[in-house]
Amino acid sequence: MAPLDPDTARTRLLDAAEDLFYARGIQAVGMDDIRGGSGVSLKRLYSLYPAKEQLVEAYLQRRDVRWRGRLAAFVEQVDDPRERVLAVFDWLETWFREPGFRGCAWINGHGELGATSDVVAGLAREHKRAFADYVAGLVREAGLPEALAPQVFLLAEGAMVAAGILGTAAPAAQARAAAEALVSASAA
Repeated sequence: MAPLDPDTARTRLLDAAEDLFYARGIQAVGMDDIRGGSGVSLKRLYSLYPAKEQLVEAYLQRRDVRWRGRLAAFVEQVDDPRERVLAVFDWLETWFREPGFRGCAWINGHGELGATSDVVAGLAREHKRAFADYVAGLVREAGLPEALAPQVFLLAEGAMVAAGILGTAAPAAQARAAAEALVSASAA
């Protein structure tokens, strides 16, 4: 069997890391678990990611790009700018219903390692700032007051936490109803 090229090995490792870290938690997964899940040798794994923290960093960075891309693609399908703000919650509900949903990877990672890993804490902050900026852009495009943006952001974040802990998609609809009331009051 021919050795894997670095890009293929990296993809397999990140796929396995994403599945395992998200399902079981970062600290519960060892590098040998990643090796087994990816089919990549331990030697190759350590040549690409000499430390687990580097693999965690790559996992969170790749997941960020995918997560924000999926959200934006969903929201962009909505024509009305005010409805785009609310579409964030529709997308969250879709995400919460996915098999294996375990909450927000950055909240989970920060909860596990935020106190001991500057890398994980920094990536969690970057992800949340980018999401807050995205929501602020939607609020601005809808011609709504700027002060509404952090409120909508917090509703979305609260829905993520509640859905992850309670194991139900209901918080998305509940947060959407609250956001809709805020949008209506702000537009009046």
